Amino acid sequence: MLVAMSLQKALCHHAFGQPADVLRLEQVEVPEPKAGEVRVRLSAAVINPSDYGMIGGSYGHLRELPAVAGREGVGVVDALGRGVFSVGVGARVRFPENGAWQETACMPASDLLMVPGDVPVEQAAFSFINPPTAYCLLKKIVHLAPGSWVVQNAGNSAVGMAVIQMAKVMGLKTISQVRREELVAPLQAMGADHVVLEGSGWPKQVQALTGGEPIRLALNSIGGDSAIDQIKALGEGGTQVTFGGMVGDPVRFPTRFLIFNDVRLVGFWWDKWSRKAGSKGLGEVMGAVYGMLRDGSLKLPVEATYSFDQYQAAFRHDKRPRLGKILLKP
Repeated sequence: MLVAMSLQKALCHHAFGQPADVLRLEQVEVPEPKAGEVRVRLSAAVINPSDYGMIGGSYGHLRELPAVAGREGVGVVDALGRGVFSVGVGARVRFPENGAWQETACMPASDLLMVPGDVPVEQAAFSFINPPTAYCLLKKIVHLAPGSWVVQNAGNSAVGMAVIQMAKVMGLKTISQVRREELVAPLQAMGADHVVLEGSGWPKQVQALTGGEPIRLALNSIGGDSAIDQIKALGEGGTQVTFGGMVGDPVRFPTRFLIFNDVRLVGFWWDKWSRKAGSKGLGEVMGAVYGMLRDGSLKLPVEATYSFDQYQAAFRHDKRPRLGKILLKP
């Protein structure tokens, strides 16, 4: 007797390339949890810049093809494998990272990252990459005393908005670089001390912006001229952390600033940091993030929500000017 196979929706790609060219909505088999595993049902997932790199084949680690796309989402446990007693059905957890854009997936119960039930679902959906990255950029690279100045580009990105709000909680002051005038007021409303336009020559006014105080930390996720402006604005002994390269333009080696201002250039990759930190380090960071999401001192905007069936429209919207994340729901 043949048993009918249960199927579910998944956004998959069989080759690397642009999402519009390689991403397809497919029917795949609903998995059953093995011994020691749980099955998680997706509540909401997110489109991140790193998803483009993973789908396009340029990210730091890639999946074997064919692959289910997506790496960030939140869900609830809906089935337990044999021998699982540490968690119950209905628990809210991070959706398995290795393919978040599908209705359900299985993972070892020992690898679950629990999510507080009182954090709103939409905020929980994008709590696993950008907010902890922002927290680590402010807390784990250099020691910043209250009142210290931080400059960042892509101030309207999810990391940028998290940095603005977290810095306010930590007593730090921020200068956020943006490309559009209409972003100035919303970021100031979130708590940004100054919002400056790219290409405006703002580094020449940096002393006036900070009241003569040095900028200790620069956060770079763009590259090109934007990163060079940050290096010019950094105070003596300041550090620039690069954690993204949105434009891909080369950055001229800043010989003068390295020699005379003792500027330091370092990198940060959340994936590597979280693996090295282990469960204790990850728990500390996520606890801080969830504390701010819970009390409302951190709240990131949602631009729009699309179903899996609307994924093409979702990606078109993601590429337009916006202020907030694009969510995907089954």
